Amino acid sequence: MKVLPRSAFGQTVLLIGFLLFVNQVVSYISFALYVIEPNQQQINQLLAKQIRVVFIDLNDAHLSPKMAEAFHRETGIGVYREEDALKLGLASAGYYPYRSEQMSALLGGSAEVRISQGDEYLFWIRPPQAPNLWVKIPLLGLEEANFSPLIFFLGIIGVLSVAGGWLFVRQLNRPLKSLQRAAEDVGRGDFPEPLTEHGTSEIMAVTQAFNHMSKGIKQLEDDRNLLMAGISHDLRTPLTRIRLASEMMSELDEFLTDGIENDIDDMNNIIDQFIDYLRHDSKDKAELGDLNVLVEEVLNVETPANRHILFTANDCPAIPLRHVAVKRALANLIQNALRYTQGDIEVITGHDKAKGFAYFIVSDQGVGIPDDEIEHLFQPFTQGDKARGTEGSGLGLAIIKRIVDTHGGRVELSNKVTGGLQAKVYLPLKF
Repeated sequence: MKVLPRSAFGQTVLLIGFLLFVNQVVSYISFALYVIEPNQQQINQLLAKQIRVVFIDLNDAHLSPKMAEAFHRETGIGVYREEDALKLGLASAGYYPYRSEQMSALLGGSAEVRISQGDEYLFWIRPPQAPNLWVKIPLLGLEEANFSPLIFFLGIIGVLSVAGGWLFVRQLNRPLKSLQRAAEDVGRGDFPEPLTEHGTSEIMAVTQAFNHMSKGIKQLEDDRNLLMAGISHDLRTPLTRIRLASEMMSELDEFLTDGIENDIDDMNNIIDQFIDYLRHDSKDKAELGDLNVLVEEVLNVETPANRHILFTANDCPAIPLRHVAVKRALANLIQNALRYTQGDIEVITGHDKAKGFAYFIVSDQGVGIPDDEIEHLFQPFTQGDKARGTEGSGLGLAIIKRIVDTHGGRVELSNKVTGGLQAKVYLPLKF
């Protein structure tokens, strides 16, 4: 299971968030040590002084009721026996060990501090001067709600900082996202317009290098297509002359004429395959279409009178299709199955929504191909000689793979358990 993000965007945002979290923790600890703690010490010293004032000339633990009443009226500080203090709120007060230790050190003896929170913030202190009495000291402005704005503002600052870092990283990575999409287009044979060079100096340098590379690849492909077109044109002219010459031969040489014409047809087919391999319909734009309808159109053209092709059309949503290219890939698979097998051929369509692919399957009832030769069949000029014979140029499957790759899909060959070869082509539901 992946816990940490793999992308630079996610890692940068995570790093910024972690650093901000550490900063917030350090800030809170620093505030507690240098603001809250000194404030608490000052409060404890003030309380200790007030306790000393109460017992300044008291040699025993007895107080005059009138003196206690007057002192309480003027200062709000009350001195009570434990049974009276319990009735007035001591029972619900919480014990604070740390404050008790500090108060014991300030008063020079064992002291106990309890705090109750109600309408008033009350300190209950059992002083060492009178262990059987409790001193109640009310203080204002110490309610715990006063500390909540600090945590709230620290949280707001953290959220805003992370959001700002997220926006900054997103803006920083936006040119990389455009570069990724452009690279995928070039990989499919589509050459986009030069990317706008913006962002940091490093990203601008990478974008400039990519634009230069894309321009060079496009020029190389154009030159290659022009070269192949010139070669095919130059070859077709003498082939046409040879065909015309063969037709003018006498009937006694008819067996030679048939052989020459068959060789010319084979050479024309090979030239066409070279052109198809180089072109692979890169100019054909993808449009939403029905895969079942496309398969039916190909079968109507490719099914011979003496063969049977069984078509099973399963439910399939509209997907982006380069119609000419996909038709050529399907036609090549069907032609291979017709050429190298004698039994029935089966074509099946369907889709896998979870994996995001539609597919079509072409299977035959032939002898199949050795498993160790299947992967090599997708290489140009490679044939399964032992199983399929040596007819053709060896570009058929290479053309199919090139078309499917530029379409964003994949093609798989496998031998069926019941015998025969199965070709499964996956096409993405979305580009």
